[in-house]
Amino acid sequence: MKLLRYGPKGQEIPCLIDDAGHIRDLSAHVDDFAGDTVSLESLDKLRALDVHQLPQLPHGARIGACLADTPNFYCIGLNYARHAAETGNTPPPEPLVFNKATSAITGPYDVIKIPEGTRHTDWEVELGLVIGRPCYGVSPADALDYVSGYFTANDVSERTYQMHRAGQWVKGKSLPTFAPIGPYFVTADEIKDPQNLAVKTIVNDKVMQNSNTDDMIYDVRTIISNLSQYMELRVGDVIITGTPEGVGAGIKPKPQFLRAGDVIEVEVEGLGVQKMDVI
Repeated sequence: MKLLRYGPKGQEIPCLIDDAGHIRDLSAHVDDFAGDTVSLESLDKLRALDVHQLPQLPHGARIGACLADTPNFYCIGLNYARHAAETGNTPPPEPLVFNKATSAITGPYDVIKIPEGTRHTDWEVELGLVIGRPCYGVSPADALDYVSGYFTANDVSERTYQMHRAGQWVKGKSLPTFAPIGPYFVTADEIKDPQNLAVKTIVNDKVMQNSNTDDMIYDVRTIISNLSQYMELRVGDVIITGTPEGVGAGIKPKPQFLRAGDVIEVEVEGLGVQKMDVI
């Protein structure tokens, strides 16, 4: 299934896209997409519905963030070999974990707001996933059985806050609008191999990132298993899995960052394209 949240900000309704591309209203069957409503069991109930009996909505309305909220928003850093190289870092000895504040979540066609007084806001296209059942101490072999779906993410980052303020990376990752997710939440059965998906970023019609998830240092299975050794992952938790080479901070000889008036597009194969104005 390809699921989305449709309507004005704060008034989104849960929907799905049928095989003909029509948007179908799911609000009679689920309140929203967050927490337990994106569990594997809940999605099985939606999958059993007769799609053609669901109300059809007109195209043209706003598409919101693919999840209304998440219990936890985990991120993996330096997880593409060529990205680690462009930033002058050696690959981490195990997945490098940090957080984004959930208040950063925004829609895939909304705006990115550069924080006042900053000049180093950067882009990071990423494959995101949603945990579909409680997950603790799982093996890599079993890890994908805990994923309910995948989505396109942009791990927007203010590099000065991230790298040059005391403390953890979360400071540079969590500003309002810094977590665009969607446009779609695509159930895991639709994605046969998360380690073979093209990922791309375009800024002002110029391709900046163009890679594949096969360049990950730690694959999705390993990431989930590793995190589950340290904590119990909850239903609805989000993990974004790292970005490939081509971020603005890695451009030589002079890094490039987002400015007001820029237009940025990020895409993960099969999961949809985000397109956002920078203000």
